Amino acid sequence: MAEFRIVRGDATSPQAKGPKIVAHVCNDLGGWGKGFVLAVSRRWPEPERDYREWHRAGNDFGLGAVRLVRVAPDLWVANMLGQRGMRRGSAGPPIRYDAVERCLATVAGHAEELGASVHMPRIGCGLAGGSWQRIEPLIRRALSDRGIPVTVYDR
Repeated sequence: MAEFRIVRGDATSPQAKGPKIVAHVCNDLGGWGKGFVLAVSRRWPEPERDYREWHRAGNDFGLGAVRLVRVAPDLWVANMLGQRGMRRGSAGPPIRYDAVERCLATVAGHAEELGASVHMPRIGCGLAGGSWQRIEPLIRRALSDRGIPVTVYDR
């Protein structure tokens, strides 16, 4: 089991040596403009541009899918489609835990290939309306239990 840390800081400025992946949850509607994605876009233009192109192309753009976008020689952003729409409705909050779980498994595979640590805010718990008590075990199972170091950043 690898290290799982929760620290104060900014997930767009990951504090670790070596290759790093910054993971975050996106919606499945192609909307980018609120929440953590604003911090991502302020730091790097590539993840938003790739997300919008991916949405327009259609093909594999759906819940549970992940796109890894390189933003520096040893840094990638994982756009994870784990949110159905953008509003709470009769089906509850937009978060889809099963999709987040599939996304995290994909990110784990990328992290193993790259020898990377994974960094993130408290994914799925902001605008997506998810519960950290449900998200944290998914992260631990998919990443930490597989030997991938994880750092979660609180602002």
